[in-house]
Amino acid sequence: MTSVIAIDQGTTGSGVHVLESDGTFRSGATVDHRQFYPQPGWVEHDAEELVGNVAQLIASAKNAAVRGIGIANQGETVVAWDAKTKRPITNAIVWQDARTHAEIEKLKAAGHEETTLARAGLPLDPYFSAAKLRWILDHVEEAKTLRREGRLRFGTSDAFFLDRLAGVFATDVTTASRTSLMNLETLQWDPQLAALFGVPIECLPEIRSTAGDFGAIDGIPVTASMVDQQAALFGHGCRKPGDAKITFGTGAFALAIAGDKPLKDPKSGLLPTIAWKLGDAPVTYAIDGGVYNAASAVNWARELGLFQDFAEIDAFDGTAIERGLVFVPALSGLGCPYWDRSAAGLWLGMGLETAKRDLVQSVLEGVALRAAQVIEAVNTLQPISPRLSIDGGLANNRYFRSFLAQALGRTLTVPVSMELTGLGCALFALIGAGLATIDTLPPEAAPQASIDPGTPLDPGLRTNFSDAVERCRGWR
Repeated sequence: MTSVIAIDQGTTGSGVHVLESDGTFRSGATVDHRQFYPQPGWVEHDAEELVGNVAQLIASAKNAAVRGIGIANQGETVVAWDAKTKRPITNAIVWQDARTHAEIEKLKAAGHEETTLARAGLPLDPYFSAAKLRWILDHVEEAKTLRREGRLRFGTSDAFFLDRLAGVFATDVTTASRTSLMNLETLQWDPQLAALFGVPIECLPEIRSTAGDFGAIDGIPVTASMVDQQAALFGHGCRKPGDAKITFGTGAFALAIAGDKPLKDPKSGLLPTIAWKLGDAPVTYAIDGGVYNAASAVNWARELGLFQDFAEIDAFDGTAIERGLVFVPALSGLGCPYWDRSAAGLWLGMGLETAKRDLVQSVLEGVALRAAQVIEAVNTLQPISPRLSIDGGLANNRYFRSFLAQALGRTLTVPVSMELTGLGCALFALIGAGLATIDTLPPEAAPQASIDPGTPLDPGLRTNFSDAVERCRGWR
């Protein structure tokens, strides 16, 4: 029996998964990596540590039956390295990093957001990769030297992994679509966008299909590369327009299939993006909406000492918002549909009677309500299926998913496996290795749970939350 390896290289750690040709899926080792916060708003990873973890996990799972490797990446996180030595010249700048905020505001003030929306489908925001790459050119002396010598390579983290481990300097269309440098229509680097951000195209990787040839690692072909959220979308079984999922990881990311054309509506705050491209087949588009802080907000509350064990926050009496307590999880600013890095985390409605447990409950509700805002925006642009699939660590919390269903007024399904990114990555690798097509993939397992919304949340309470969101803006 043949198999493929999937690597999920995420924001806080990396994991390896194996999918066999009969559909058997199992998870292997995981390894965390360090987080660096050199200054307020800065978030970095050690690129050498990341690529070492990827190599270690592949080695732990390889055997004679393996026919392909898929690698899912963080998306907008960037790395710069020496083309000759393959050595990173600075820490990876993570998607959460906001150091380019001032430069982004200058571009906005000059009226350039219309260009990025029209060509890349993306607003101007520090979240995306282009301004991070320009920052490296402006602030890392070795980058300037290597560029003069024709040895500078930079791009999203996947391109570094592939160049270092497989000898192929490439990225895929899903990842390139998160940079603000790829034209959403041509699927190539856009000279006008590159000039706008001051990013030299000759230093960027080749753009390839999601499933296909990406070289080989230790003799095993790399047959797929993609953004982790697109991998999760595929792992959820989303295949047709209107199919949607939300992954509640560090942030909360909603994706819905849009079909064979990009859906552009800048006023919605949603992002047209690439769902996948399989070999020479036409590209499939998606729409995307993100909340910067989900599990990261809950973990923050734990670090503050508001609770110790996650079992403590699995059930509550009533809701915090009905008692007038609201939390806006804008700890890293507001993502979709606001795209406002000036926003800050906010509690409203506290009194002398407010206890730690109330605060934690409001954090869970705040993440759910922000996710509901995103889904409402998605449904307006692309009507989505009545059932919404969710995954990620917070999907294991009974109170959170029950409140989310109530806030959305939708039935939620929770897949049997929480490793949807790994599963989707493996399915892409299976296709890239020629072991399956999108029509012959192994059947999906029945969902682990289905959560009925019961009585939907009072619309007035959602209005109250929206008011709190407006109050948190412009603080930073």
